[in-house]
Amino acid sequence: MPFQIHPIKEFLVRPALPASISRLNELAYNLIWSWDHPLRALFLRLDPVLWKNCNQNPILMLGRVPQAALEKAASEPRFLAVYRKACAQFDAYMAAEGPRRDELIAYFSMEYGLLDCMPIYSGGLGVLSGDHMKSASDASLPLVGVGLLYQKGYLQQSLNPDGWQQERNPANDFYTLPVRPVQKDGADLRVTVNLPAGPVQIKVWHIDVGRVKLYLLDTNVPENERPESRDITDQLYGGDIHVRMRQEIVLGIGGLRALKALGIEPTVFHMNEGHSAFLAIERIRLLMQEHQLSVEEALDAARTNNVFTTHTSVPAGIDLFDAGLMYEYFGDYCRDNGIAFEQLLALGRGNPSDQQERFSMAIAAIKTSSYRNAVSRLHRRVSQELWGDLWPKLPVWEVPITSVTNGVHLPTWLNGDLATVYDQYLPPEWREQHHDPQVWDLIRDIPDSELWEAHKKRKKRLIGFIHERAVAAAIRRKAASSEIRRLHDVFDPEALTIGFARRFATYKRATLLFRDVNRLKKILTDPRTPVQIVIAGKAHPKDHPGKMLIRDLFQLSRDPEFQNRIIFIEDYGIQVAREMVQGVDLWLNNPRRGEEACGTSGMKASMNGVLNMSILDGWWDEAYEHSGGWAIGDREDYMEDQDEIHARSIYSLIENEIVPTYYGSREDGVPKEWMSRVKKALSYVSPHFNAQRMVGEYMSQLYEPAHRAYQAMSRAGFQAARERAKWNQEVNWAWPKVAFVDPGSGPGDSIVSGQSIPLRAAVDLAGLRPADVRVEAVVGRIGSNGDLEQTQVLTLPPIRQDGPVAVFEREFVPFETGRLGYSLRVSPNHDDDPLTRTCNSPLKWSVD
Repeated sequence: MPFQIHPIKEFLVRPALPASISRLNELAYNLIWSWDHPLRALFLRLDPVLWKNCNQNPILMLGRVPQAALEKAASEPRFLAVYRKACAQFDAYMAAEGPRRDELIAYFSMEYGLLDCMPIYSGGLGVLSGDHMKSASDASLPLVGVGLLYQKGYLQQSLNPDGWQQERNPANDFYTLPVRPVQKDGADLRVTVNLPAGPVQIKVWHIDVGRVKLYLLDTNVPENERPESRDITDQLYGGDIHVRMRQEIVLGIGGLRALKALGIEPTVFHMNEGHSAFLAIERIRLLMQEHQLSVEEALDAARTNNVFTTHTSVPAGIDLFDAGLMYEYFGDYCRDNGIAFEQLLALGRGNPSDQQERFSMAIAAIKTSSYRNAVSRLHRRVSQELWGDLWPKLPVWEVPITSVTNGVHLPTWLNGDLATVYDQYLPPEWREQHHDPQVWDLIRDIPDSELWEAHKKRKKRLIGFIHERAVAAAIRRKAASSEIRRLHDVFDPEALTIGFARRFATYKRATLLFRDVNRLKKILTDPRTPVQIVIAGKAHPKDHPGKMLIRDLFQLSRDPEFQNRIIFIEDYGIQVAREMVQGVDLWLNNPRRGEEACGTSGMKASMNGVLNMSILDGWWDEAYEHSGGWAIGDREDYMEDQDEIHARSIYSLIENEIVPTYYGSREDGVPKEWMSRVKKALSYVSPHFNAQRMVGEYMSQLYEPAHRAYQAMSRAGFQAARERAKWNQEVNWAWPKVAFVDPGSGPGDSIVSGQSIPLRAAVDLAGLRPADVRVEAVVGRIGSNGDLEQTQVLTLPPIRQDGPVAVFEREFVPFETGRLGYSLRVSPNHDDDPLTRTCNSPLKWSVD
């Protein structure tokens, strides 16, 4: 190893800002500038070329801008006017207060997509987490974020001359990014986790995201002498299964310890995906240690205010660890804290008695949370089927997983030209009230010509961006001069432009549009109605099929018969995504239905007046009828033969509907029917699919109930947890003997609609009280297979008790005609809300 010089002292040099612009550093370190156009314009005005060369990173820029330029700006009246306005706007935002709340939410995520210059995200999960933080700030929600600060982040992509993806992972210099170390008692804050090789020191950093803070954890510190310790936070989704285990221990356990060291006591813990599920284990340990609870009592208490969001649609997306690996990392942890190792394993297994089953982070998150949600309505049904075995006696539709459909942070993704139009026609408070549908009713008053001109500006900007990126990429790979000249001329600002940008996973079917190349060529190269396609996306470094898809698309783009109508933009990230969703005319999305949990790129496109053509999956399944776009296929489960059907549907829609709508019936060059659809998209998608609406639903549906439940659970030294555990023991002892004695005679074979019928059950409670159980009738229509369909659940109250047998009864009035039926069931009555029902909770049916 070559000789290396180590410093004996470190110090940080900051720019010497003149007094009149001394707050530039303060403005740069708070990410409000990333979504506030006037604030961002301040840095752009200081030095436009340097701003661009610094990848829109104000900390790096302020470190590089010449002192003479700073002195000139400090005495230039126009710059000072913009600066003072920006400071006033910043102060007003920071001073605004929402309603006083007792809640404090800790939001844990493996990745955060906040800035293009800070690549600590890989794709949609990270960008969603970033938008969650920004929207929590806008709404003044009491929330802190926790994540990992990756030294190398996610890959930077380039293509070789054959179109094969190459990856680079340049190191982040944290001191030139808007992130700062957390200081405590005059020193950088450190916390520790214990791993098999010894203790690991974790440095805590923070980012100011408007009014909320994001804490990021970093193990690349001198105190960690072993490379495997320093490299835990080296790279997002890099390394082997050991690295993944260490990362998730640092995130869940280390993150909780960091909050505790900061004196932050959350009342709600939100696990955004299963990566942070170990925080639930650490919470159990702390409750046992600090409140002398048993494992069972601590689990009940911790579960009460844990929220878990699943983004997964297929089992392949879940982290699994075998029992041996779990013992290597948690054997001592369990032994030192009085937790039986088998109890820990059971939390991550669907079938705790299966010794071969691996520990699932998703199952652990589900079992240790009372509140669980999917990220779209369709994804809720997919998740209920995926995790239904955890509630084996419940019908799929009752599996206790709800949904909060994702949204996007509108101020971040809305283009400036459209915002300028809105300033003229929408209410003055539209930026603060963009989640209110009434604000968007005024879209109808905006002249089509103004919206069209605003879009044309963004389209020209996109084409300029494409030229610049494509030429730079060609020069890097030493392309021929003829290739570079060709790239200067690709794309026509007047042609219908389709955008497709995705992580290149095979289920997203990136090459579906190219299934019939000859038919596609005819569509793209018609001289009267030309169409062009811009594509971007990365494949995971280990995803060979994904890389092959990219190579195939790249080679097609060089086919001279396509006449420069296809381009692949390298290194897909936030900046590329923003330019594309703001500048194309049509956004294409064609995953296998049911496999994309939500998808948010189409939302961003619609909010910029870009129409969607998509499979009815995720969010589009909810929005299609109201949003002016087109649907590929129907609402049916995916089957292999649908690839051909969907490809033909895409071609047919483009040929027969989309192209005629875009090029036809123009007045003064404005396509009238197209703009009618654009207005429909803007007025519906903007209020209904923004992240302000999303975080509001999290607050009302999940955070507030979890907070209230924990307040009740923690009173009087967690007396409720102790009583609950004792009650669980009594119920579990009696439950094998609980039985239906008489399921009731019910109505006759035929009744008249509107006639009241009794629903009655006599249950042997085996010593339990009637209040200890919930007896329910599940009523519905009898389907062709003889099972109940379209059911509803009715609770039967107790009316009398004769010894161990209690009778439960209520009246039911059917208003529908046809074949109806019902079944009866009994379950412990410890879950006030069916959505918080614990996994594998006891339940008996009158007929099993």
